Amino acid sequence: MTFKPVDEQLAYISKGAADIIRLDELREKLKKSRHSGQPLRVKAGFDPTAPDLHLGHTVLIRKLKHFQDMGHTVIFVIGDFTGMIGDPTGRSATRPPLSRQEIESNAETYKAQVFKILDPHQTVIRFNSEWLGKLRFDDVVRLTANFTVSQMLEREDFHKRFQEEKPIALHELLYPLAQGYDSVALEADVELGGTDQTFNLLVGRELQRACGQPSQVVLTMPILEGLDGVQKMSKSYGNYIGITEPPLEMYGKVMSVSDALMWRYYELLTDLATAQIEGLKGEAAGGQLHPMQAKKDLARRIVSDFHSPQAAQQADRDWSKQFQSDEVPDTVEEIQLKFEDVLPVPADGVKWPISEETGMPVLNLPPEQQGIRLDKLLVKCGLADSVSDAQRKLKAGAVRVNTGVEKSTRIMVKRLPARLTLRVGRKLKIAVLYA
Repeated sequence: MTFKPVDEQLAYISKGAADIIRLDELREKLKKSRHSGQPLRVKAGFDPTAPDLHLGHTVLIRKLKHFQDMGHTVIFVIGDFTGMIGDPTGRSATRPPLSRQEIESNAETYKAQVFKILDPHQTVIRFNSEWLGKLRFDDVVRLTANFTVSQMLEREDFHKRFQEEKPIALHELLYPLAQGYDSVALEADVELGGTDQTFNLLVGRELQRACGQPSQVVLTMPILEGLDGVQKMSKSYGNYIGITEPPLEMYGKVMSVSDALMWRYYELLTDLATAQIEGLKGEAAGGQLHPMQAKKDLARRIVSDFHSPQAAQQADRDWSKQFQSDEVPDTVEEIQLKFEDVLPVPADGVKWPISEETGMPVLNLPPEQQGIRLDKLLVKCGLADSVSDAQRKLKAGAVRVNTGVEKSTRIMVKRLPARLTLRVGRKLKIAVLYA
C-alpha cells in the first residue's frame, strides 16, 4: 500500500491532539509503515456505559477516522468486559458495574452510531471479552506483578480518593491493567484516548514492553467543552449535542455556541486541516467572512456527518426561517392533543360540559382561571420538564406563542381545532388542539 509522506500524515493526525507520547516514536512508526507498505494498528476503546453518543464522544472517533483516511487499520474496541468492572476515571466513588444485558444492548447501539464517522468496511470491531474472558487467574497474577500499589495510587482519581479516605475497590485497580492488556492482545501501534485516560494508556505501553512487544504510541485528545463553553460536554450538564438528534435541533445547538468555541469545534469535530481552519479564522478576523456564516458552515458540516448533506441544507433553511425570518420551518414537529388534556381539572373530577353553540368546553371558573393551561401544554409538547419548569420559563419571558411572548400560565382559545406555534429558546413545536 502507498502512504502519503510522513510529515503530511503527522500534520493531519496530530491536529487537535493534546499530547503525543512520543512524537519521535510515532514519526518512526510512520516511516517504517510507509517503507514496508504495512498500515499501523490504531485502537481506541469505549465501554458501552450509555446507549447514545454525543459529539464529545466523537472527538476520539474522528481521530480514528483521520488515521483511517491515511490508510491505517482502525480497531474500535468495545469494552464489554471492562464495562462490567466499571471505569473509575474521574469518579469520586466506585462505579456500579453494568449487567451483561445492558452492555450488549448499548454495544449494538454504539456499533450503529460509530459508522456515521468511520468506514464500516475498513473498521475492525473487537470486544475485549474475547481475550480478557480467557485469562486464567495465574495470568492475572502475572499481569499485576508488573505494577506496584504505589504506582496505581499515583493515578489522580485514586490518589484523591485515598487522601479523602474514600473507598477504592480492589477490582478498580485492575481496570488500567485490563485496558492495558487490550493493547497487548491487539499488538497496537497507537492507542487513542482522552486526556483523562493518560494513566491507562501508559499502562498499555508498559505491559507491551513487559510482554516483549514494541510500546504503543499514546495520542490523547482534549475533552470537548459543551454548549456553555465551560463544562465538558455531558448529558448530566445538559450542554450536549446528541448524534441522533434531529437535524434542525442539532443545527440550532451548533449555532448557539460562542464564536470562540466555534473554532474549537472546527478543530475537534471536522476533517478540515489545520491550515484550512487557520485560513477561515484569518478571513473572519479580517472581515472577509462573517462569524455567523462560518458557524453556519460548521453546523452544516456536523449535520451532514450524522444525517446527510440534504438534511443539512434543509436544517439551514429551516433555521433561517425560524430565527432570521421569524417563520415556521417546514419540518417542525406537530403534536396533536385533546383539548381536555390541557384544561384546568374540574373540582368535582367530572369533565367540563360542552357548549352546543360553540362546541367548546364550558369552564365554570372565574375569568382569571379561564383558558387552557399553557404550562401543561409546554410539558405535553416536551418544551418543559415539568409544570413548575414551564412556569419558570413563562415568568422569565422565554416562551413565545404564535408571534408574541406569553407570560401567563393560561391562554384563551376561541375555536377548535386550534393550532399554536410554541417557541422556547431554540426549540419549536406546533400544538394542534382538537375536541
